[in-house]
Amino acid sequence: MADHVDLVLEQWHAQRPDLDVSPMAVLGRLSRLHNLVSAELRRTFAAHGLDSASFDVLATLRRSDPPHRLTPAELMRASMVTSGAITQRLDRLESRGLVTRTPSESDGRGVHVTLTGEGFALIERVLPDHLATENRVLAALPARQREALAGTLRDLLESLGDTLRD
Repeated sequence: MADHVDLVLEQWHAQRPDLDVSPMAVLGRLSRLHNLVSAELRRTFAAHGLDSASFDVLATLRRSDPPHRLTPAELMRASMVTSGAITQRLDRLESRGLVTRTPSESDGRGVHVTLTGEGFALIERVLPDHLATENRVLAALPARQREALAGTLRDLLESLGDTLRD
């Protein structure tokens, strides 16, 4: 069985046989996979009145230790987005009553973002559906292949500098 990337590779081989287009076999598939998986995840989040950015903030807060509170800078680092993007996300979530922003007791300029009871309840409902969607997307791969793929992708990410900082 062939996929769209196979067709693209065949076309490039016919048009430019002098070039090694093998990177397209991996990166083209990663790109197409990202688009397909993102669409599936968007549907899951939308069923709960969220988008992926809002889910990301709520999930980051939920997986932090109780009282599920972080600074905007910590959220920014966890999400790898700009401070402006975090501010917009927090504004939307706060207006819905899903998070609160409170001044830091130790730093007069600092702020803490905390999940509200409603935000906690929402992420608790969304997370099982999110994981079910991810499992459905990966259903064609047995556990051993999933582990191997995760390891290979980790190696590639690390080679590009995406590592935990000490």
